[in-house]
Amino acid sequence: MRSTVSRHRLTAAHKLSAAGLTAAGLTALALAAVPGQATAAQSIDVKHVAWTTHDAGTSDQEQQERLTQATGQAADRAKTEAAAQHRTATDAAARTAAQAKARAEQDRAAKETASRSQDRTPVQNTPAAPAQQAPAPAPAKAYGDNLDGWINQALDIMHTKGIPGTYEGLKRNIMRESTGNPQAINNWDSNAVAGIPSKGLLQIIDPTFKAFHVEGTSWDIYDPVANIVASCNYAAKTYGSMDNVNSAY
Repeated sequence: MRSTVSRHRLTAAHKLSAAGLTAAGLTALALAAVPGQATAAQSIDVKHVAWTTHDAGTSDQEQQERLTQATGQAADRAKTEAAAQHRTATDAAARTAAQAKARAEQDRAAKETASRSQDRTPVQNTPAAPAQQAPAPAPAKAYGDNLDGWINQALDIMHTKGIPGTYEGLKRNIMRESTGNPQAINNWDSNAVAGIPSKGLLQIIDPTFKAFHVEGTSWDIYDPVANIVASCNYAAKTYGSMDNVNSAY
């Protein structure tokens, strides 16, 4: 610890100590000047007051530490305030940017809506064209329930199946075989003796009818159309056509 007085200011304690020394010295001189008082003067005990170079209770190091601490605290407060201001500014900038973006999106949407409205061409309401109806199916061809009708219906079926024959050839053979009776049956010839009599308009036996039956016609051998078509199918395979048959076949 330094003791040089010239480097520090005198405190109140220092001043009091100096004043006390001065008074004590003067008292000693006064007693020495009075006869008979020398012994008493010599017995006076003058106490010295200690001189210090610092304020009472505080050293340079302590003062320096306090100053350093105060400076650090001030710096910390300044940093905290600066950080808070920076956050506030950043938040404000972010809010401003978000608001600007939202406004830009609204403006863009409004422009697109306006553009679409301008591009649309008003559609004129035109009466819808009537729906085209599918052509009605041609009515089924009507055939008479007689020999003429049976022959014509049989010829139409034969033409779709590729079976040859003419109206004249069919009618000629029908009239010779059954005289036009669809229920006619021969119970006296060799086929009848064998148990398979000839039947129908063209007098065909059951095994031949079944073998040469044409799809789409009845399986009843007495059906006039089915009987004609099956008989003509057999004649086409055997004689080339019913037109070529001029007798029993």
